[in-house]
Amino acid sequence: MDNEHQNVTKEEAKETLSNYVNIKKFHFVMLLFLTVLATAGISIFALSFGDEKAVTVGVQERTEFNKLYEAYDTIQEDYFLEYEEEDLINGAINGMVDALGDPYSDYMNQEETAQFNENITSSFQGIGAEIQSMNDLITVVSPIKGSPAERAGIIPNDQILAVDGESIQGMSASEAVMLIRGEKGTDVTLTIQRPGVSETIEVTITRDDIPLETVYYEINEQKVATIQLTSFSETSYDELTEALQDLESQGMKALVLDLRQNPGGLLPQAISISNLFVPAGETIVQIEESNGEKQVITAQDGDKVEVPTAVVIDEGSASASEIVAAAVNETAEIPLFGKNTFGKGTVQTAEDFNDSSNMKITTARWLTPNDNWVHEEGVAPTTEVDMPEYATLPYLNIDSDLEESMLSDDVEIAEQMLNALGMNPGKVDGLYDADTVTAVKSYQEENELEVTGVISPETASSIMLSLREQLEENDPQVNRAIEYLLEEANIEADEAS
Repeated sequence: MDNEHQNVTKEEAKETLSNYVNIKKFHFVMLLFLTVLATAGISIFALSFGDEKAVTVGVQERTEFNKLYEAYDTIQEDYFLEYEEEDLINGAINGMVDALGDPYSDYMNQEETAQFNENITSSFQGIGAEIQSMNDLITVVSPIKGSPAERAGIIPNDQILAVDGESIQGMSASEAVMLIRGEKGTDVTLTIQRPGVSETIEVTITRDDIPLETVYYEINEQKVATIQLTSFSETSYDELTEALQDLESQGMKALVLDLRQNPGGLLPQAISISNLFVPAGETIVQIEESNGEKQVITAQDGDKVEVPTAVVIDEGSASASEIVAAAVNETAEIPLFGKNTFGKGTVQTAEDFNDSSNMKITTARWLTPNDNWVHEEGVAPTTEVDMPEYATLPYLNIDSDLEESMLSDDVEIAEQMLNALGMNPGKVDGLYDADTVTAVKSYQEENELEVTGVISPETASSIMLSLREQLEENDPQVNRAIEYLLEEANIEADEAS
């Protein structure tokens, strides 16, 4: 009996304990639920009715911006003239980017971004020159082939000091572009400082449509083709491959790839074009991030240019042009002719904002296949070839006639041009004397112009055109590359047999 009672008691105790635990679990869950609900209510109350500090709960405070906020608040509270808040924000971003001291990093508002995109996707209206801000000076990287800037005699490293009399020193490249560009048919006057020339040069240029056709080519009687690549836009690879196909159908035996005055452009285009010349598996370029990690980009299988090739470069060859020149030289042993290149060894990445503005900053540097960084040094030619001195003469910009007894810089420029054309103007000293008159008359007679001995704007334009044609026909850099190819491809021996 006692044992039975004892057993019942144990069973009852177990049941009681089980019920107790169940009840305790229920109470605990309910307590937890009520606690969470209460906490949420308190948080909502704090966020709704508490002071502003409540909204920063759980967010890391960016104390480095305190000074910026204080400046912004002070302007809002105390500045007495009207202003646009958007201008303050744009100015703050501009200031941060400018403080990097990097000429290739830039902030662009909506309008500037739209114009930047035009540069790589379509035609635009302006003078056609690639510029950069270097040491607070707007510097020409290169004029675009066939552009008003090229026709006006603008050359690499020209520094633009003013636009229509307004100083642009200290401006970003995008700000300067906004002043220089304009509608077709309108004029813009640039004040140019040319290295090695003591006096500034005033150049008035008529804006025009700037088409972004980037490939120009021809083939001579010996079947040596010359392809000039003027920039690396979205269509450059397709244009180049179409040109190569056409030249191959014409029996191309050798190729000169002309990268002079090419300011660069899109990195993927440079890689695709390099791939036409670099053997599969060989390095085209290395992209090194700020943390030291390298992305090695190698050539892939596919169509390759099989004929002997030479590349021509100069001071206006920059960025993507330098990537191609270094890649084909270091991996395919393709020789380079001309002058040392510009020296831009960094890579920029564009960040688009929701309002269609854009920030372009330097995010990496690029190295050649042999680990060379060409920044501010450039790519050296295998064979250095100078251009004639007259190739760098400034634009002969005259609105009125130059005639006998005048003494001026324009007269001296005209004398240099006439001398280069073999007209013998006598002593080149800026004095329009009898020898100058005789030289001008000889030129006018040879070119079927009215023979007056006076340099009118019409005669001046004709003189500059003659110089350009002479340079194209007797281009020492291209000619030296062709001489190499004739020997390399044994073309003369083939034709003689």
